[in-house]
Amino acid sequence: MIEDYDVYRFSLKEKLRYIMEGLTIAFILGYLFYKSIFGIILLCPLVFWHCKKKKEELAKMRKWKLNLEFRDGINSLAAALSAGYSVEHAFAEAVKDLKKMYPQGAMIIREFTYIVNQIRMNITVENALNNFGRRSGVEDIISFADVFSTAKRTGGNLVQIIKTTANQIGNKLEVKREIMAMIAGKKFEATVMKFVPAGVLWFMSATSPDLLKPLYHNPAGIIIMTVLLGGYLYTSRLTDKIINIEV
Repeated sequence: MIEDYDVYRFSLKEKLRYIMEGLTIAFILGYLFYKSIFGIILLCPLVFWHCKKKKEELAKMRKWKLNLEFRDGINSLAAALSAGYSVEHAFAEAVKDLKKMYPQGAMIIREFTYIVNQIRMNITVENALNNFGRRSGVEDIISFADVFSTAKRTGGNLVQIIKTTANQIGNKLEVKREIMAMIAGKKFEATVMKFVPAGVLWFMSATSPDLLKPLYHNPAGIIIMTVLLGGYLYTSRLTDKIINIEV
């Protein structure tokens, strides 16, 4: 069970990978903008920025995957309720169904199993779902928990409500998929453009080193390159925010 889906924790393999990526970025930028070991050391804090950025991206991807799995989860739940199971037993049946669809350890299986365990400990289904919604931070799960609680309290048709909610979530996810496919090309172009300034600087350093020589190893040159580097990092961060806009 994940306590907070907005907080991503690296595995050891991921930690080593992204630290090495951050160090590579610091080395390349330090060399291009300063051509000095001190410049590379100065840029080592970029490792923390890179790791933080990756955690945000991975947390976002995990929540998207959870949302997709949740749609299948409530479809299985609706099928169990239609078969005549009580709400409490329907979650256990949904887990059995989900195990046929997903590998052991899938997020939705862990979460529904946790809900089943909470029910066995005399925690109400409403509270278990609300807890799931709060931890997930996924709008569809939070909304479903609210709708489910209201329907259970007022005696509404749970099967029909769950089926309707599942269809709505499915339609919403398909729209998101289409939007993501439409803007995927633009995201790729923006990502490529982030590397263009560094690529130009590398090309000039390789083909015309004398042209850039006055910008290295002197106070004025260091100041100019630091300003340029700051602008480059700022625009890169701004580009990331633009291309990662919520859909």
